[in-house]
Amino acid sequence: MVIDTKKKAPVLPMKTGGLSGPAIRPVGVAMTYKVSRSVSIPVIGIGGIMNSDDAIQYLLAGASAVQIGTGNFIDPTIATDVLSGIKDYCNVENIQNISGFHAFIK
Repeated sequence: MVIDTKKKAPVLPMKTGGLSGPAIRPVGVAMTYKVSRSVSIPVIGIGGIMNSDDAIQYLLAGASAVQIGTGNFIDPTIATDVLSGIKDYCNVENIQNISGFHAFIK
């Protein structure tokens, strides 16, 4: 929530809003880790992905895919940059598929 101190009223029409971007990444990665070990369906990592390292953290935590939100507003080419970084990481680490990421952290 943000309050306009001059108007003494909330800035957003619905009074409060959500939190997104890099500030929530550590929480998102932690929840991805916990949830991916508790369910038998694919988990999508979401929250604060601004580069390939951020996305790789989600994949290592157990995500089967990632979603980029806020980063798209800052850099419209972020998805291709992140994908390129993930590919480079896979080549260096000899990861062949998504399950290769999941083998690291138990």
